[in-house]
Amino acid sequence: MIAKQPAGAPIVERVAGWSARHRKIVVVGWLLLVAATFMLGQRLGTTNTNSYDPGQAGQAERVLASPVVPQYTTETVLIQTRSPGRAFRDDPEAVHAAAQLVTALRGLPRSATGIRSPLGSPGLVHGGSALVTFNVPGDSGQADTAVIPAQHAVAAIAARHPGLIIEEAGGASVDRAIGSVVSQDFRKAEVTSVPISLALLLIVFGALVAAGIPLLLAGTAVISAISLLAIPSRWLPIGSTTSSIVLLVGMAVGIDYSLFYLRRVREERAAGRTTADAVRIAAATSGRAIAVSGLTVMISLSGLFLTGFDAFSGVAVGTIIVVGVAVLGSVTFLPALLSLLGKGTDRGRIPFLGRRQAAARRSRLWAAVVGQVVRRPLVLGGLATVTLLALAAPVISLHLEDAGIHDLPANVPVVRSLLDIQRAFPGGPSPAEVVVTGGDLTSPAVTGAVARLHAEAAATGGAIREPITTALFGRPGNEVLIVSVPLAGDGTDAASFGALGTLRSRVLPDTVGKVPGVSYAVGGLTAGNHDVDAQLASTEVLVFAFVLGLAFLLLMITFRAVAIPALSICLNLLSVGAAYGLMTWIFQDGHLQGALGFTSYGGITPWLPLFMFVLLFGLSMDYHVFILSRIRELRQRGATALEAVTGGITSSAGVVTSAAVIMVAVFSIFASLSVIEFKFFGVTMAAAVLIDATIVRGVLLPAGLALLGERAWSLPGRRPRMAPAREAERPKAMTGSGVRSE
Repeated sequence: MIAKQPAGAPIVERVAGWSARHRKIVVVGWLLLVAATFMLGQRLGTTNTNSYDPGQAGQAERVLASPVVPQYTTETVLIQTRSPGRAFRDDPEAVHAAAQLVTALRGLPRSATGIRSPLGSPGLVHGGSALVTFNVPGDSGQADTAVIPAQHAVAAIAARHPGLIIEEAGGASVDRAIGSVVSQDFRKAEVTSVPISLALLLIVFGALVAAGIPLLLAGTAVISAISLLAIPSRWLPIGSTTSSIVLLVGMAVGIDYSLFYLRRVREERAAGRTTADAVRIAAATSGRAIAVSGLTVMISLSGLFLTGFDAFSGVAVGTIIVVGVAVLGSVTFLPALLSLLGKGTDRGRIPFLGRRQAAARRSRLWAAVVGQVVRRPLVLGGLATVTLLALAAPVISLHLEDAGIHDLPANVPVVRSLLDIQRAFPGGPSPAEVVVTGGDLTSPAVTGAVARLHAEAAATGGAIREPITTALFGRPGNEVLIVSVPLAGDGTDAASFGALGTLRSRVLPDTVGKVPGVSYAVGGLTAGNHDVDAQLASTEVLVFAFVLGLAFLLLMITFRAVAIPALSICLNLLSVGAAYGLMTWIFQDGHLQGALGFTSYGGITPWLPLFMFVLLFGLSMDYHVFILSRIRELRQRGATALEAVTGGITSSAGVVTSAAVIMVAVFSIFASLSVIEFKFFGVTMAAAVLIDATIVRGVLLPAGLALLGERAWSLPGRRPRMAPAREAERPKAMTGSGVRSE
């Protein structure tokens, strides 16, 4: 029977103790709670809330999403002669193919409307190339399905004219291709991550039951969190990407927290304690570390709210929910389950692994490494710092640029089509959309302003191009005028952003901007990317300050010291910087392209560094808080500062290494996916976790603590506290480091 905790015990210990004493109620209650949240999520369903970009682009998107404007996406078909130097109009086959295509599309009113032919629009012809454009009617969210008949018609015309290049690309076809690739990628990641995690957990614990416990906690946390996302989806954009990130984060923290707790219980049992005492001690030590770690992760993730970016807000809510559920399960369900199973956690032992892994053993490798570091902290710590700074050096040349069509592999047909269209008609597939609202949009003043827009575009030296087209929607008093303006570049490069700046700062203010009672906003692919980049750039300092500041305060309160949080934050920033340097060297500079299966486009997606910083900072604090808690525990038992550092790191080496290996393996799965942003994410996250769990944990942390000595564990002007542990928590035997080890 588990004794009741004293009234003065920390709340985590009291909650865990109550859960262990009422183990059957808590285990059944937890499973029922998960089932209830699942049914609630299924009943409510996830609402498809629109996500809008910040700035002018977001203003334009909101107008375009209004009932006044018909919802459609635009598709473009390129018809190109294969004979160099031959004009489109001089090629009878090309002209005939264009006529056939227009006729075929007109017979598909549910798939193609607003068809524009190069035979009647000179602006759709350039040299030996011509464009046929059309709109896919209906809800833009269903366009990737509605466009299929049109794609079949284009393919049929192309098959009849093998002597021509006939290709289709546009919003619907790109969405269809991206949706197919992304869904395959996420399915691969989701299906692969669980078996890999289970295999590694079997190696770690050597028993089927013990290996299944972390997956059970992580799985129930993920199911609950994804189900609960149905509630915030009423006002925040929650998509498949959010759910996949929730799955990834939930698996990571759920497995980590279970490892911390379960290994501590095993250690205490190996030392001769009963299951009841082992669970109680684990609650007072690992349980407390889990609670602090979870709060740190949630604080880090909440920094995403400060970006003002709708998609980030949805991700922040989902990941905070799954971390919160994992922490709640770790201090309630986990101690109850371990108390219920008792020594049954060692059932299903794996031959040659089970008996060895069931015993908590000291890591000889890390004991040797840390022993050398604390004897020569300045030399070895300095060498490790120089190494990480060298790895971080490439980040100085970091160039942020949206991947655009480079996001997908070059062997995807729609990518080749987009590249061909851009070469023939720069700016054509993704023009800027000037959304004009206000008074009478058919007045001579507005008509004259649009006419002057053509003249101003001709004077930009090719930055703004023809054909500039207009479309008027609504009825008098509630009209929207959309002016489509092709821009130079590929839609995401410097040329496109420069052309957008010219349009916004010079051309529009001198034309539409001079019409009284009329307002406008520029949207489109280029404008959206530009405004997102600008928003992130303007808020990243605030996000960094928020995350680092609150993490510092939380760690200072937890460990009652200033040097500890300062050292932890510096070391985390150093490991993140090294990971970013590797990301820049690999993906921006184009190294390892063959091995990783990507083609460098010379930049890094702008939103990824900030997002990964928030996620990495939170996850890496898992290890730091756990290790520091272990070191502090040994100090409270009477060990000297150096003995505590050596003993704390070597005793936690097994569980931290195991957790890191699992996280690296899962993140590495993303490096094998097709979308280049997933590769960015997977390689960088795996590198950061690996660096943090080896160089930072094994060298820099002990070196820093050894140099600080007793000063690390006190507030300015106060002597370090050496609170004695209760007798039940004192070690029965002391090794050379003054502690037993896992």
